[in-house]
Amino acid sequence: MRLMVAERRDEADGVISLVLEAPGGGALPAWTPGAHIDLHLEDGLIRQYSLCSDPGDRGRWRLGILREPRSRGGSKQVFDKLHPGDLVEVSGPRNHFELRPAARYVFIAGGIGITPILPMITHAERAGTPWTLLYGGRSRCSMAFTGELTRYGDRVTLVPQDEFGLPDLARPLGKAAEGTHVYACGPEPLLNAVTAQMHDWPPGSLHTERFTPRAASGPDEPFQVEFVASGFTATVPPDRSILAVAEDAGVAVDWSCREGTCGSCETAVLGGRAEHRDSLLSGPEREAQDCLMICVSRAEHGCPLLRLDL
Repeated sequence: MRLMVAERRDEADGVISLVLEAPGGGALPAWTPGAHIDLHLEDGLIRQYSLCSDPGDRGRWRLGILREPRSRGGSKQVFDKLHPGDLVEVSGPRNHFELRPAARYVFIAGGIGITPILPMITHAERAGTPWTLLYGGRSRCSMAFTGELTRYGDRVTLVPQDEFGLPDLARPLGKAAEGTHVYACGPEPLLNAVTAQMHDWPPGSLHTERFTPRAASGPDEPFQVEFVASGFTATVPPDRSILAVAEDAGVAVDWSCREGTCGSCETAVLGGRAEHRDSLLSGPEREAQDCLMICVSRAEHGCPLLRLDL
């Protein structure tokens, strides 16, 4: 789709919001809380940003975007070149952080991780489902959208690190609660701490979204991939991905981020076992061994052959 930037606002230090609309008006595709879209920028750059507007508003999509100090060009382009009236190519939406029905929600956000949480709160409010939010950031002035969160009173706890230190996760997560689902989005140290705090919670209680890829563990090894639908087998060397090998062979594949954070290249596993290196699949989804992200994931150590539906 080709959408127009209708609004641009400063939301915090280093954070802006963009509101996108169809150039001639009209409804945009429906989406659910947790969804993201791809922005197709100059020089072939594609970047994923969470939708943080009201899912019930089909006329506009809002994005919250952090200017990354170590940007590889994506956020710099957005900040420097996208202004009201400009057009931008967009694809999606897709959702790998789906809000599931629950008796109660605990939302935990760090920094720009607040963006997918905002529509989840809107949904929970409309459904009458109890919820709380713990929202941390480096400083109060770096934390976006705090103004619109004030309407929720003491259900929202703001924890600027320069005032209060790190968030106290024991308060919302200290006691396992049947029927409560926890949704957390933010930097890796926060997500690791949340995971550790919830070690005795019922399986499936925690749902996370990462904005950066997981670190690989151990050296890479060559392995074979049978591209079942295409009818051939190829070797994936240690320094290449399944996606790259598929492209070299002329296999039509979808991709966007190439770092396991968007889900565009999700592919069905028909045989063998994968070593999952993406930042999307949950523990049970990894154990199911029925799909993988071919941009980063590989064959499990000791598995010489993966059979994929490609």
